[in-house]
Amino acid sequence: MSTVENNNEVVLFNELNCANGMRIGVATLNAPKTLNGLSLEMTRLLATQIELWAKDPAVACLLLKGAGDKAFCAGGDLHALHHSMMSNIGKAAIDNTHAGTFFAEEYALDYRLHTFPKPILVWGDGIVMGGGMGLMMGASHRVVTETSRLAMPEISIGLFPDVGGTWMLNRLPGKTGLFMGLTGAQIGSADALFAGMADYHLARDTWPTLLEQLSSQPWAQSNSQSNHSNEVLLDQVLAGLASTPALAVGPLQQHLSLIRACCAGADLNKIVAALVALAEHSDPWLQRAAKTLAAGSPGSARLTYTLLKRVKHLSLADAYRVEWVAGLMCASHGDFAEGIRALLIDKDKQPKWNPATLNEATEAWVEKFFTLPFAVEQHPLYRLGQSA
Repeated sequence: MSTVENNNEVVLFNELNCANGMRIGVATLNAPKTLNGLSLEMTRLLATQIELWAKDPAVACLLLKGAGDKAFCAGGDLHALHHSMMSNIGKAAIDNTHAGTFFAEEYALDYRLHTFPKPILVWGDGIVMGGGMGLMMGASHRVVTETSRLAMPEISIGLFPDVGGTWMLNRLPGKTGLFMGLTGAQIGSADALFAGMADYHLARDTWPTLLEQLSSQPWAQSNSQSNHSNEVLLDQVLAGLASTPALAVGPLQQHLSLIRACCAGADLNKIVAALVALAEHSDPWLQRAAKTLAAGSPGSARLTYTLLKRVKHLSLADAYRVEWVAGLMCASHGDFAEGIRALLIDKDKQPKWNPATLNEATEAWVEKFFTLPFAVEQHPLYRLGQSA
């Protein structure tokens, strides 16, 4: 591989030289000690570099991966967000410029991946959660391996499945999206394929072979006509290396009928009660999901449920706009800061949620997360999805 000029240590940018003079842009999230948690700096570096690759006709496609062997990306930079929330106590939500900027730029990057003109392959090896899901779901070709663990576990930190998660979860089979959003349940490669959250399963040790085969393909010069043929070519390479996960049917698929039954109806209190009762189920996976929900933020449960209803028929761009307002309000409401404190700062894992119960997290209470703090035209994502 050749290295792109002005490389930066938190994101490594390289180019894979191919047989016919074409190249593949490779971006590696390079913060393995924090499981490649996505920071504002990383977001900005990625956003800048992918636009350079978009304009380069000799770049056939992009490849995103994480450094180390534990995670593609385990989420966003929660320490920086916590610091911004602590600095903003007593002020209006809109005064937290870091949170507002971080969410806006992260969501804009995710949206750009969804609408990118060239094929994008995400190597979803290891942990793919939160912000990592935001990056992965926007790719045209999503690969999981035997080590992949996918989840939207925001209920444990007083947030909600953002980065387009509300839009994605609504598109999962049955009620599995609501189940994953409320319980933070982790799924492996088989369930990721079943739910449509991944496209191919490749064994982790096929990585060198994948690079070798990608570099030997007759990629077409990149333009609006050839990008489709390059997508097909990428599909052929991945299909040739793909394998069936060792566990062919994962617990999400196995318990689909039960999950659908638990999540039926429009009464969140009854849904949560049915899911929490799964703590007595014989399957440890369901037990863990139930206990995560029971220990999670009641406010996050209400917000997640309400968001899924409100964005169900919205465009992806509109979903990001709704999520940005909710995210900014979460950075002002105490549960997000408290959740990070309990998990990552003090690490006592004893968050004091407010509201403390789902009965207190009413439909009226949740409305504050949907109130735009300024004119619509001032929304940082106002033009997202519009032609220039």
